[in-house]
Amino acid sequence: MCGIVGIVDASRSAGWLRENVTAMADAVLHRGPDAGGVWIDGEAGVALGHRRLSILDLSELGAQPMVSASGRYVLSYNGEVYNFADLRTELRALGAQFHGSGDTEVILAAVEAWGIQAAVERLAGMFAMAIWDRHNHELSLVRDRVGIKPLYWAQFGRLFFFGSELKALLACSGWRPEVDRDALAAYARWNYVPTPHCIFRGAAKLAPGTILTLRPGALPQISPYWNLRALIKDRPHAPLAANDSATIDEFETLLRGVVGEHMASDVPLGAFLSGGTDSSLVVALMQAQSQRPVRSFTIGFHEPGYNEATHAAAVARHLGTDHTELYVGPERALAIIPKLAQYYDEPFADSSQIPTFLVSEMTRHRVTVALSGDGGDELFAGYTRYRWAELVRSRFLSLPLALRRGMARFVEMAPSGMWDAAGKALPRQWRVGRVGERAVKFARFLRQPDADAVYTRQHTHWDDPESLVVDSREPRGAPFDATLARDIPDFIERMQLLDLLTYLPDDILTKVDRASMAVSLEVRVPLLDHRVVEFAWRMPPQMKIRSGTSKWLLRQVLYRHVPQQLIDRPKMGFSVPVAAWLRGPLRAWAESLLDEKRLREAGYFDPKPVRGAWAGLLAGRDVEQEALWGILMFEAWRDRYDVPTERAPARAAVA
Repeated sequence: MCGIVGIVDASRSAGWLRENVTAMADAVLHRGPDAGGVWIDGEAGVALGHRRLSILDLSELGAQPMVSASGRYVLSYNGEVYNFADLRTELRALGAQFHGSGDTEVILAAVEAWGIQAAVERLAGMFAMAIWDRHNHELSLVRDRVGIKPLYWAQFGRLFFFGSELKALLACSGWRPEVDRDALAAYARWNYVPTPHCIFRGAAKLAPGTILTLRPGALPQISPYWNLRALIKDRPHAPLAANDSATIDEFETLLRGVVGEHMASDVPLGAFLSGGTDSSLVVALMQAQSQRPVRSFTIGFHEPGYNEATHAAAVARHLGTDHTELYVGPERALAIIPKLAQYYDEPFADSSQIPTFLVSEMTRHRVTVALSGDGGDELFAGYTRYRWAELVRSRFLSLPLALRRGMARFVEMAPSGMWDAAGKALPRQWRVGRVGERAVKFARFLRQPDADAVYTRQHTHWDDPESLVVDSREPRGAPFDATLARDIPDFIERMQLLDLLTYLPDDILTKVDRASMAVSLEVRVPLLDHRVVEFAWRMPPQMKIRSGTSKWLLRQVLYRHVPQQLIDRPKMGFSVPVAAWLRGPLRAWAESLLDEKRLREAGYFDPKPVRGAWAGLLAGRDVEQEALWGILMFEAWRDRYDVPTERAPARAAVA
């Protein structure tokens, strides 16, 4: 894995370009500690930089930025293309010659043979890349289909610059960043800044599956080369095979091949293993293709409601992996939390960022590449909240709103312990952990006017972000698109699509990328290979949820490798006991950041709702934990990046 940076500004000297692109590349040294390089064209005003984490072709022949055989194209690239061997064979038949054994040369040869978009459409992998066309003086920025790898960009006057992480842009001397309050409002709702927005005004994240083209004298143009919504809308609805067994066989063949490609590495390789369906399946298919025990890694917690390490160990024993586990307590969290703002650049508040960093750090001691099971829940309807939201839609939304509000009040009045006890009496497939906390969330669902509002409420941490964030207007993205229900009428499938478009790239994949790259670990996600994504969306819904069982097809493949009794248990999720930690060992740290005077003087948040939520958490309302974690992560980020205290800017009147 690598870090990429670049600048386009014809008004700058070659010396300025070199100095700044070098500083930008140094800012992402952690993404590529093995080597680095810059390429400058002073006359054109272009500078590309690269930091390299050597995975394939460890020789100098894999160094970047790399110039194509004809000299026309220059590439700085972050990622892996898993089908590069097949593409190399095809390109050789067209006359291409290769000197190294890696995938970078293959990408450049494909661009020369087919053009940029046609070449990108044939790549199977995770990538963010910058391609400079020396003939036409055009820059193309490309991000992979589902957003596994990040790419930020900004333009101010004639200065255009980009990088794998926001800290690279901050290293460019031509930029004076200011907080975007509208983006902050969106962050308050989701606990991440949604694409294409950025926490700083004037900067943006390139959306997954798109190409940005910068031509001389023109504004950047962004166009999609892969459109998941259109793919789903226009898909055939017929079953993939004549019967279940044939579909399972076809799916296992595809997955085995994809996992095999993802195992290609010239450095040590392993896998994250939580003991859940997704990671267990990935590790099982790895072990089935390995001549030696796969190295597997997991994180455990001493709190029973959050610990899956024992399940992971049982799966590891059955598969015969070389398994490593680390148990984490509050003291480890205390050590990590001050560094989170540095790792994530933008405010980011998924509390599982802590165990994700810790498992990445532990894994990096033994391997350089790890496979992960991320994506299975979104593709195969695995989240418990899908079923609860569908239950609300089908059973309750037809009731009068006043009645539903009364039911919600009843749910909220009952003690948390009562709901925890009731949860243990549910059928096994419906059981979840922390039922009391989830019951409060369920009550909030009952108050929503329609099904799509239920989905939005699932992910909402602050109900009214515009009131919380002073002088802000929240940008509205895909979750508020009223036309989505027309194109995707099935409610569960609509929730899956929204998660794939928003929550997956902006939360899950961001969390994994920053945590792993902070310790120079490459993480690959075979379940999000676009060939698997497209296969999953061609399946009829009953292949995903059947008789109350989620991820049905994934489970059928997994049961061929791991006994069902080791897998079938209530879903726990990769979370940490934030509420208990905030009431205990993290209380002083949290209190200092949530101090009313501090909040009021900073001028970003209205202190009243923040202090109210803090009082509620201290009184035992665990449901407030993620909302408060979002405020805490912003305040920690503000301290780390020395974001100035500012009063809200005056707004122009809106006609």
